[in-house]
Amino acid sequence: MFHRHFHHVGWSGTWWPGFWLFLIGFVVLAALLTVLIVLVARRREAHRAVPAGADRGTGPQRILAERYARGELDEEEYRRRLEILREPPGPDPSG
Repeated sequence: MFHRHFHHVGWSGTWWPGFWLFLIGFVVLAALLTVLIVLVARRREAHRAVPAGADRGTGPQRILAERYARGELDEEEYRRRLEILREPPGPDPSG
């Protein structure tokens, strides 16, 4: 009688299907959380602050600030290049 009762609700002597559904759901949830954490970490890394007093500006200055934020330039190189970009353009050498 005990055996028949479980047989009627889906128990067949092997693993219950709910266990596999739980396991698959857990793996999917863990994968989604991992992707979310990686995306947030990358976004935060991309938006690191530039040095105090630095102007993100537009065009070349913005690109320079982004390169500094990614670690492609050290602070000295960043400031040197920024000063060059901020210099007023000189007379056109072609006439």
